[in-house]
Amino acid sequence: MANENELRLHRCCFTGHRPLKLTRSEAEIKRDLEAAILQAIDDGFVTFITGMARGVDIWAGEIVLQLRQHNPNLHLIAAVPYDGFENRWASDWQKRYKDILDRADLVRYICKGYSRVCFQIRNEWMVNRSARVIAVYNGEPGGTRNTIEYAEKNKVECFKI
Repeated sequence: MANENELRLHRCCFTGHRPLKLTRSEAEIKRDLEAAILQAIDDGFVTFITGMARGVDIWAGEIVLQLRQHNPNLHLIAAVPYDGFENRWASDWQKRYKDILDRADLVRYICKGYSRVCFQIRNEWMVNRSARVIAVYNGEPGGTRNTIEYAEKNKVECFKI
């Protein structure tokens, strides 16, 4: 059985802003995300980790699941910051979230509950298990920038779109 370091070489995670911080349209970002995911697959990545936040994470998870219909070798891990993370979201986002959880190969709740640091803990968990980060980043400070900086500090490749 492959060890964690070998598995990590074939894992890619996502980071990106919530929808209101994005400066490009959803359609444009999803097109770029799909291109980055297809490139990752071409580069040998088969397992993708999404942090399950509204926006980039949800879109990336949906794209991986869509691609998995034609490529059963693909896997999706949902790294949820804590159980109940989605409770205050609008119902359409909750539905998309639950659909991804239902179809993911693995659902992992990273923290026992909400805390000020639970999102950073989730982001570091994903980076620590990946060899590439696909980042939708607009240059602003926040969790996405922190994740990119953490990845770069730990010599994990960042593919910014």
